[in-house]
Amino acid sequence: MLKFFAGRAKYLAALLALGLIAFGWWQSRPQPVSVALTTVQRGTVEATLSNTRAGTVKACHRAKLAPPAGGQIAQLRVKKGERVVAGQVLLELWNHDLQAQAQLAEEQLHSASTRAQEVCSVTEEALRNAQRSRELRDQGFISAQQLDRTQTDAESKTAACAAARNEIVQARSRIALARAGLDRMVLRAPFDGIVADISGELGEYATPSPPGIPTPPAIDLIDDRCLFVSAPIDEVDAGWLKLGQTSRITLDAIKVKTFAGRVKRIAPYVIDLEKQARTVEVEVEFTPPPSDSLLVGYSADVEIVHEARANVLRIPTQALMDGKRVLLLNEAGVLEARTVTTGLGNWSYTEITGGLQAGDRLVISLDREGVKAGAHATPDPAKK
Repeated sequence: MLKFFAGRAKYLAALLALGLIAFGWWQSRPQPVSVALTTVQRGTVEATLSNTRAGTVKACHRAKLAPPAGGQIAQLRVKKGERVVAGQVLLELWNHDLQAQAQLAEEQLHSASTRAQEVCSVTEEALRNAQRSRELRDQGFISAQQLDRTQTDAESKTAACAAARNEIVQARSRIALARAGLDRMVLRAPFDGIVADISGELGEYATPSPPGIPTPPAIDLIDDRCLFVSAPIDEVDAGWLKLGQTSRITLDAIKVKTFAGRVKRIAPYVIDLEKQARTVEVEVEFTPPPSDSLLVGYSADVEIVHEARANVLRIPTQALMDGKRVLLLNEAGVLEARTVTTGLGNWSYTEITGGLQAGDRLVISLDREGVKAGAHATPDPAKK
C-alpha cells in the first residue's frame, strides 16, 4: 500500500515539474511583434522625373521696360499693381524741344505746299504758252527761235514745280522724324498686364536699359494670365524628356494642392553653372490654367511622367528592402523573406512582375524592432 502511494507521489511530482517547465517556457517565449501591413493590389505605376532644385513660377510675358531714349520723367501715367492694356502710355519724358521741332516741321510743310501751289500754277501757264507757240509756229506767225524760248521757259517752270513738290516730301519726312523722336520719349505697354514695379519718380532721369547692362528698368510689366514653371532636371535624365509629357506641379505656398501640367519646352543645351550638378531647363505649362491666384516667383516642384503602366501588381515602394526582398506575413503568423522581380517604380509604388500575388500581405513598418524573417508577428490594428 505504501509503495502505491509512493509511486503516485513521484508521478504527481513529475507532472508538477513538467507543468512548471511549460509555464516557464510560456512566460519566456518571444512575443509576436506588431507590424503595419499592406496588401498587394493592382493599379497604375508611373516612372517619373523630378527637378534637382526648386523651380520657379514665371509669366509667359514679362518685360522690364525703359524708354528708348534718356530723359527726365515728366509724367507717370500708372501706379504699382495697376492693370494696363497693350498700347497704353506708361510714362512720358520731357520733350518740349521735340514738340517745337514737330511744330516747326508742320509749318514748313504748310509753306512748302503753298509755294508748290504757286510755282506749279506758273508752270501750267508756261506749258499753255508753249503749246500756243507751237501752233503759231506751224501757222508761220512766229519764228523757231521764239518757240525755243517759250519751250525752254516751260521746261524751267516744270523743273521748279517738281522741286517745290519735292520740298513737300522733305517737309513730311521732317514731320515723321519729329514724331519718331516724340515716340521715343513715350513708354507704352507692349501687352496687357499688371505693373509689378516702377523705378523712378517725377523729375528723375531715366535711361535706356539695353540687354547685358545692369541698368534698372523704369517699369516691370507682367502678364500674369499665362503662367508656367521653369525647373532644372539632372542631365542624366535628359534622355527621358519629351515635349507634351504630362506632369504634376506642387507649390511650396500651396502644399495641399497639386496642379496638372505639360512639358512645353526642353532647353537645347546643358546649364553648367554648377560643374558637379549640370542640369537641363524644362518649362511646364499649367493644364488647364490655374484658377487660383498664383504669384510670379513662387517656388515649385515638377514631377514629369515619362512612362506609365496600368492594372499591374504593385506594392508601396517603402515595403521593398535591399536586394529586392520583401517581408511577407504568412498564414502561420510568421514573417517570411521573399525575393521579387520588379518593373517600373517611383517614390510611391513599384511594379511587381514576379514573386508575389494579389492579396499577399507585406510589412511596411520595416524599421520596428524585432521585425525580421522568421519572427512571429501580428497585424497592427491601427495601421492595416
